[in-house]
Amino acid sequence: MALQVGDKIPIFSAKDNDGNDFDSAAIVGKKPVVFYFYPKDNTPGCTAQACSFRDQYEDFKDLGAEVIGISSDSIASHEKFIQKYKLPFILLSDSDKKIRSLFGVKPDLFGLLPGRVTYVVDKNGIIQLVFDSLVATNHIPRALEMIKQLV
Repeated sequence: MALQVGDKIPIFSAKDNDGNDFDSAAIVGKKPVVFYFYPKDNTPGCTAQACSFRDQYEDFKDLGAEVIGISSDSIASHEKFIQKYKLPFILLSDSDKKIRSLFGVKPDLFGLLPGRVTYVVDKNGIIQLVFDSLVATNHIPRALEMIKQLV
């Protein structure tokens, strides 16, 4: 069952791009968060999406929000992706797809690609926006607009 607007974000843990343990409880319920699931590091759409979040990152930070990207890529892949494109936010490695499953993110393109879904969560940990679109760069303005409405 996919998470929907009004649902509380589940607590989960994963390794971040530095190999550190990330626990969602440390951030969820304390500030607005944008969790975005994407298919793969260094692919055209995912790179465009990550760079768009990068370019707008200060706008999210100025509103007190955090941006976190999630894919099944390895920690090493995330590290290279972050360095290559100077990404200022955390990327989580979901290699066993447990987080994707927890959120109920469905595959796209007849099951060929992992889904691209963005969740905007308010400071109480409640989902305020679920945006599911293959068009990578559409996620950033929608997420930013929702964060602006929350603060």
